[in-house]
Order: sequence, then C-alpha cells, then structure tokens
Amino acid sequence: MNSVTSGPLQGNEFDTEPAAEAGADLGVFGSIAVRLSVEVGAIKMCLRDVLALQVGSVHTLDRRLDQPVDVLINDRLIARGEIVSIGDRFGVKLTEIVPQGGA
Repeated sequence: MNSVTSGPLQGNEFDTEPAAEAGADLGVFGSIAVRLSVEVGAIKMCLRDVLALQVGSVHTLDRRLDQPVDVLINDRLIARGEIVSIGDRFGVKLTEIVPQGGA
C-alpha cells in the first residue's frame, strides 16, 4: 500500500484550521485503514469503445473545469473540493462536506 500523508499542509498558502475534536477518541477503530479517492469526472462508454482505446485518445468527461471534484471514502461520497498543486503532487482542498443520510 502507498504511503499517504494527510492533515493540514505545513508552511503552505492552503493551511487550514485543525480538525474539530468531535469523535477524535475512536479507540481501536481509529487505526482502520480506508481509501480516500478523488473523482474528477466520468464517461459512459460502450464495450466496443473501451476495447478501441489507444494511447493518445482523448475523451470528454461529464464535469466542467469549474465544477468541484468528488471526494470519496471507500467509494462513498463524503465531500467536494478543488484540485490544488502541492509541490510536484496533486492535492484536494475541501470546499463542502456532504451531509450523510440518517443512521
């Protein structure tokens, strides 16, 4: 598994306030690994088009450049944000936390 650094950026114009302490005492559950992914956009394709993909082919996604990206935890939408540059890496700046349905 790749090493991932999370939390507020250090010494960067994207610094944020520390996360709220609510729910911070998770005990043993705090060490459970989850996958955070960012979805820039998607496209629906027929199987024949997928099989015809070649290096250099370009396909338009369903999202405009000015729209926020989706932030997912284990394939579940939790937030939206903007792509940022952090040195030579991509990052995501959260702009909205998506309310979760009832328990």
